[in-house]
Amino acid sequence: MKKVVVLLVCAVVLLVGYIVLDRSGIELPSFGAKNDYEQGIAFYNNKEYDKAAELFKKVCDGREVRGCNNLGVMYDKGNGVEKNEQKAVELYKKACDGGNMHGCHNLGVMYTNGNGVKKDFGKAAELYKKACDSGNMRGCYNLGVMYTNGNGVKKDFGKAAQLYKKACDGGEMSGCGNLGTMYAKGEGVEKDLDKAVQLYKKACDGGDILGCFNLGSMYADGDGVEKDFGKAVELYKKACDGGEVRGCTILGIMYANGNGVEKDLDKAAELSKKACDGGEMLGCSKLGVMYAKGEGVEKDLDKAVQLFKKACDGGEMLACSGLDIVHMLMEME
Repeated sequence: MKKVVVLLVCAVVLLVGYIVLDRSGIELPSFGAKNDYEQGIAFYNNKEYDKAAELFKKVCDGREVRGCNNLGVMYDKGNGVEKNEQKAVELYKKACDGGNMHGCHNLGVMYTNGNGVKKDFGKAAELYKKACDSGNMRGCYNLGVMYTNGNGVKKDFGKAAQLYKKACDGGEMSGCGNLGTMYAKGEGVEKDLDKAVQLYKKACDGGDILGCFNLGSMYADGDGVEKDFGKAVELYKKACDGGEVRGCTILGIMYANGNGVEKDLDKAAELSKKACDGGEMLGCSKLGVMYAKGEGVEKDLDKAVQLFKKACDGGEMLACSGLDIVHMLMEME
């Protein structure tokens, strides 16, 4: 168990993330709002996207750039309007040029991912820096990711750690989580597992699901805290339920081994399937083993082959060996 968990915790550094709606100046998302912008937010929160888009357009046309950013989000996601990433880019640029830092951040995400515009890490880093320097903590976080990965800037773990700290101190929980990983690995800062645990806990408590996953790994391994499989299970479940499929994979392994929970192969298979369906190749590989052995599922070597092939093609090297073994078993039958 320990080897698997350590491998996963050391691999965690978030990629540049999501597009952000500007909600600044909004106290209560009520339908008694006093202006079109607030009313647009209220409609958005209520998932009445067509009405929200209409009001954000009115606000944007009236030269209130927060409305331009938010209309860009609508085009980016295809909510209330037909999805159009090029249009989203135009609106984010208009918002950014008008001084809206959410627009600068969102435009940076588009350049990072190559959505609606040619991928350009250098341009993305410039936009994240502009947003960060103006107090946009998500911009600081994403710029930290760029320095961690060496995308658009020279790789610099020390600079990345500074940016994650700034983001964390400013309330961006993903920054806390990534700073925790820097302390866990001793990159850009002196290695300090106790500090890593504190930061992962802060991130997890603040809603950052990867922080929960990593904190679970610390409890599973006994790094910076006393080993506690029961606590690890709680945290992996929280991560899995929150959409972090690696949490589903490891939780499945814990059910298979009876670590922190009563052994339950049916539950292990269910979790491995959830992870596999979510694109986690280790989950596919583990599910393949269960089909090969008939553990938690009815034995099915053809199904095992399919799963091992999927995992192998996805870069899970142990699954490639498993594929060869199952082929030999099939020939012997």
